[in-house]
Amino acid sequence: MSKKIIRSQKHLTFSDRVYIEQSLINGLNFSSIGSFINKDPSTISKEIRRSSIITPARNEIVSCNRCMSKTICSKNHCCRKKDCTKLCKNCFREDPTLSCISFEPYTCNKRSKPPYVCNACALHQRCILEKTFYSAKFAQTSYEKKLTSSRVGINLTPSELVALNDLITPLILKGQPLSHIFSTHADEIPCCRRTLYNYLDQGVLKARNLDLHRRVRYKKRKKSTIKKLNAVDQAYRSNRTYKDFERFVETHPDSEIIEMDTVKGGHDSGKCLLTLLFRKSSFMLIILIQRCTQEYVISAINDLTECLSYDLFKKTFPIILTDNGSEFKNPYDIEMTLNKKRRTYVFYCDPYVSNQKARLEKNHEYIRYIIPKGRSMQRYTQENINLMASHINSTARDGLNNQTPFSLASLLLDKKIPILTGLHIVSPDDVMLKPELINR
Repeated sequence: MSKKIIRSQKHLTFSDRVYIEQSLINGLNFSSIGSFINKDPSTISKEIRRSSIITPARNEIVSCNRCMSKTICSKNHCCRKKDCTKLCKNCFREDPTLSCISFEPYTCNKRSKPPYVCNACALHQRCILEKTFYSAKFAQTSYEKKLTSSRVGINLTPSELVALNDLITPLILKGQPLSHIFSTHADEIPCCRRTLYNYLDQGVLKARNLDLHRRVRYKKRKKSTIKKLNAVDQAYRSNRTYKDFERFVETHPDSEIIEMDTVKGGHDSGKCLLTLLFRKSSFMLIILIQRCTQEYVISAINDLTECLSYDLFKKTFPIILTDNGSEFKNPYDIEMTLNKKRRTYVFYCDPYVSNQKARLEKNHEYIRYIIPKGRSMQRYTQENINLMASHINSTARDGLNNQTPFSLASLLLDKKIPILTGLHIVSPDDVMLKPELINR
């Protein structure tokens, strides 16, 4: 009984093709080759016939070497020229009238049956006939070209392409990322996300690469030549470092963690944004403050406490993690209410380690889609900012398993939070992440 082959569904690799070439030289059959590389013998046969090189016959002076009767032939003057005086043996000529009438071309039947190639033939170096060889290098090059060419073009009918363009282009022009579009229209899109990026590269849709926020390359960042100094333990960081934060979270594993930061506008010292992000749901509150100072940050926290009530604030904001900005260097007044009642615990990231609150840093990108860096925020009101926060929190994310922060917040946070802070859910197709959202 023949050995059962465990077939692999993967394509042949270059090492497989090298083994096939060496095995053909050694005279192994297709079954032996296939059993070693876990392929069916028919796969080996197709590979050899598909990827072989044909070497044309050599144009020898003595053409009678191609005749079947060359060993018993004694004819001379086959060219039948009147002025020929030599005893030539040019049996075969392109002109039939100058060829020998007894010429019978010699044929080799080895290429018509397995292994279909001349790799194992000991006479191939002296043979003047047309020959076929299998080369691993040539076969691999042919395979790679075919693999590339088979993926070129658009695998859609004209009607499907028009329907895809009508669906995708308006959403992209609203500033929606492809992750959000796929989370809401995956059943209507006839291709994967990678293919859609390729279609945008090829320009087959009305939307272009420039319409995607992150598709355009970022400017290469220069590395700072200034050596970073070690963090100095200042008074405001006492018992509030990142290591203290990690120890506190270990003793309070069920507590929600809120990442806090500010987003500044232009070079003026005017309005800026105070951002508070719930780590478990990526739900973000954005508060417009008049200046980026300790007084206005504390005032915003006090107003939020009054809006939600002390008990709800204490329950919802148990731990706040922020950076070492000058506006946050008064942790006592952030932690305590005006009545000196503790409402939260504040901790600080290590200097120059922004990835310790990476979720908030990532969420700031959505703000920059709507308020580009360097633009003054003097024109905006809290209503504008609430509208922007509603659209950002209604955007589906890959990191949330294609869910929106709003949908997770409805499960993890008190339902009063969005209502009391002036936020509302935006339908998926109406989400806009462009400056026109709050500049209209």
